[in-house]
Order: sequence, then structure tokens, then C-alpha cells
Amino acid sequence: MCSLISKSHCHLGLGQLSLQPLQTRKLEYGIVNVKMSGRLKVMCKGMLTPRKFMQRKRKMVVFKDAADEAEQKNWWRLMKLIDETGSAVSVLNSEKMKNQTIPKALVVGTLMRFKQLKKWNLVAEILEWLRAQNWWDFGKMDFFMLITAYGKLGDFNGAEKVLGLMNKNGYAPNVVSQTALMEAYGKGGRYNNAEAIFRRMQTFGPEPSAFTYQIILKTFVQGNKFKEAEEVFDKLLNDEKSPLRPDQKMFNMMIYMYKKSGSHEKARQTFALMAERGIKKATVTYNSLMSFETNYKEVSNIYDQMQRADLRPDVVSYALLINAYGKARREEEALAVFEEMLDAGVRPTRKAYNILLDAFSISGMVEQARIVFKSMRRDKYMPDLCSYTTMLSAYVNAPDMEGAEKFFKRLIQDGFEPNVVTYGTLIKGYAKANDIEKVMEKYEEMLGRGIKANQTILTTIMDAHGKNGDFDSAVNWFKEMALNGLLPDQKAKNILLSLAKTEEDIKEANELVLHSIEINNLPKVNDHEEDDDDDDEDNYEYFDTQDAMAYDE
Repeated sequence: MCSLISKSHCHLGLGQLSLQPLQTRKLEYGIVNVKMSGRLKVMCKGMLTPRKFMQRKRKMVVFKDAADEAEQKNWWRLMKLIDETGSAVSVLNSEKMKNQTIPKALVVGTLMRFKQLKKWNLVAEILEWLRAQNWWDFGKMDFFMLITAYGKLGDFNGAEKVLGLMNKNGYAPNVVSQTALMEAYGKGGRYNNAEAIFRRMQTFGPEPSAFTYQIILKTFVQGNKFKEAEEVFDKLLNDEKSPLRPDQKMFNMMIYMYKKSGSHEKARQTFALMAERGIKKATVTYNSLMSFETNYKEVSNIYDQMQRADLRPDVVSYALLINAYGKARREEEALAVFEEMLDAGVRPTRKAYNILLDAFSISGMVEQARIVFKSMRRDKYMPDLCSYTTMLSAYVNAPDMEGAEKFFKRLIQDGFEPNVVTYGTLIKGYAKANDIEKVMEKYEEMLGRGIKANQTILTTIMDAHGKNGDFDSAVNWFKEMALNGLLPDQKAKNILLSLAKTEEDIKEANELVLHSIEINNLPKVNDHEEDDDDDDEDNYEYFDTQDAMAYDE
């Protein structure tokens, strides 16, 4: 094992090769000092060596008898066919035509398995098919599962249809069906409709359950209705007449909401309130706290709190810590945490590999990045476009533009279509090398592929021309942003002002910046549809998705 730390708060200083870990570990692999760009780096000879738990082994299955073996193998065959075709109904129809009948136990088992796998599209497809079968007594529980499936899919039209059928069949609306319809509206982006159902349940019944409150809080947070979420949570928290009190999931969602809205202090207060109210914290609770911290020391501190609470970090916990170290250019700690994750038997995801890859890429550590890239393939996590673009960034930051060009060609040869971030990475590299000709060549090549430039690329080109002594071209590229429907951000304005040297240039730059500010202050149509001004390299979207999945659990 090449980890130099056993706990995240054992920080490795540059030049330090020995630390006293909090727990004794056997270092199985040697450590090599490598001098790169004036900084001392640590490379492990045994970096990311395969772990036994990563090797997929065929499980031994013991059958009761020959009949049980035949039944199980038939079910496996059916599941494999559904997986390969992507359609459950076509396989079930084929099976019915071949055997004249399908055992009910097989259908129920298939439904339960897809429910466990959260493949709600297949659950809904099978149930809709069963509803049309004469041999299947489609009852109350089937309706409940079907409306739940549509709720999880965000298909409010389907949920409304099922609710109508339930009423027609004499099944009165209850908390399950109403909550499912509310969830369908929420996931379908109809937040006001979801809220209307919730308010109606509060007033006329059926009485909302704890799960109902979890879903409405999640819906409010997804729809950026933070005030409404806070009001519902506070009422549960403080209303003595309320039959319910906020549970762990509700607290988790509020911490997540405060993080999303930028109210970090409120998130910390809510976290502390859990202990006061005797609410047990979970791994996802700590993950939510870590996800909005930008300082690696803070992330590390929360991670250690989680471990002291005897909670086992999951892949998101490790990824958050690796990400924090990577952004702080502390590649040694990032690698050590990844190795610790593997030693703990936690299976990494492709995104976790990409985050470690990014940690080395930021500092231009090509050899280490290549090891991570190769390890992904070895461990059956095929690199995606993000992986290739991050690897490309490692060459750019090295800087090794010849290597970057070769890897860019490989990216295309491997069947990937470069996007605006990929070209932006190359353009940034040539801009740093002060190679205006190659900057423009890549820009034209990008446009030729039908890819529209973003704010970052236009700012990079503007800066490159200005630093090359061509202020007039820099001004034209600043104006190009508006022509592309982009309002210059603060970074673009600052760069333009810094490029102006003469009084005439300074005057022109000030006028352009002032004009862009005036345009920016004008009322906007569909302002809510604007993209968040997040850095392309941020991984918060991934962590948000993982948090949401954890709440669904």
C-alpha cells in the first residue's frame, strides 16, 4: 500500500516522507522522490495496485433440487433477455406464446427485482402489461406499485391516469397514491402542482406521512422553493400539535438545501440541532456538509468527525475528500485517500477515478495521471469523455502540447466526439504557450465541428491576443462575447482592463466594461433559465446527484 496517511487529517508536507499515522499500517511498496517543476512529488511504485475485492468472482449457487435449479435458471435467462432487449413486455409476450402461460411467481420475482434495482421504467411497463392480461387479478397493491413507479419516473400524466383508474375501481385516494402523484409532479418539474396536492392533504386529508414530508421537502429544494421548505420544516420542528417530528432524512435534506442556497452557517446549525434533538446522523449527513466546503482542512475535519462517529465513509465521502485535496494541489493526500478507499473495500466509481485523475491533471503530473487512466480500464471502468479531457488537461498543464496533440488524436480514434471543454483545454494550452496561430487553428476547427464557443474560450482568446500586444483584437474578442449571446463575466472584464496600457486603451476598456454592466443590469426574460456560473471543473453536480440518490434510499 502506498498511502502515506491513514487518516485524512495527517497532512503530508512537501519534502516530508514520514508521518506518524493514527493507525499502524504496513507499507508494502516503496516510495520514490521525483522532482517536477521545482516541487517535490511522491510517486508510489505500487500505485493503485489491484485489490482482490475488485476482481469479479462467480458466486456459487446451491439449489434445493433439480426443479428449483430449472426454475432459477429459467428466471436468469428471462432477466438476461430483458436486459439485452431493453423491453420486458416483448420478452414476456414471447415467453407466453412459447409456453402458453407464465408462472405468477416468476412475474412477481421479476417485478420485485426491478423494483430493487430501481428500474422503474421496467416496473411500470410490466404492470401496464399485466393490467391488460385476463389471467392476472390486477388489484390494489398493483395499482399502488404502478402509481409509485410513475412517481419515481416523474411521469405525472401516467400517475394521473392510474389515480383515475383507482377511483373507477373503487379504491379511494390514500396517502400512498397522493404522495406518489405529488412526487411525479415534483420530478416532472411541476412544483406548484406538487405543492397544491400537499396543501390539500394538509387541509382535507389523507394525513401526510413522514415519507410525504420527505418528498415535499425534496420537491421544494429541487424547485428552489427554499422558503416553503424552511416553513414546512420549522412547523414540524416547533409545532407541539404536529403528530410528526423531523426525522434523519428531513434533517439531511435541510442541510443539503442550505448548502444549495449558500446558507452555510444555517447548514452547520441544522447539523448541530440533530444532536440536540437526538437525531442519529448518517454518512449522507456528513457528505452533505463536506460537499459545500471548499477548504480541504474543513472537508478533512468533517470526514474525521464522521469516522469518530463510527460511520463508514462511502464512495461519495472519499470522492469529496479526494476532490478537496486535488483542488488544493495536494496530490499525495488525494492518492493516499483513494488507496485508503480501496483498502477499506469500497468500490470506486468512474467519477471517483475522474476526480483522482483531475488531482494529478491540475498539477500536470502526466505519469501519475496515466497510471490512473490505465487503472480505470483494468478495473472495468471504461474512461468517458470527461476522463479523456482530464487526461488531456494533464498534458496541457505539464506543459507538453506535443503530447496533448497526440492524446487528442487518440481521443477521436477511440470514438469520442470532442466537446467545448475538450477544445477549451487545448486552446488554453496554446494560449499559455503564446502560440496565437495554434489557438486560432483550434478555434476554427472547433467551429467546423459545429461547437459553439463558451465564455471561457472567448476570454482565453481575448487574453492571448492582448498579451501578444494586440489590444485591438482583444477588444474585438470582448465584443464577440455579446455577438455570441454571452455577457462578459467579471473575469473577462478584469482581463480586458489589465490589458489596456495607454490612456486611449484604458478609456475604451472602461467604456466597454461600463456598457456590459449596464446591459447586465437590464431586466431579463426567463432569468430562471440561465445557467449557474459554476466552474466547469467543479464536481458538485455529481455530489448533488449522489446525495439525492442517498435520500431516495
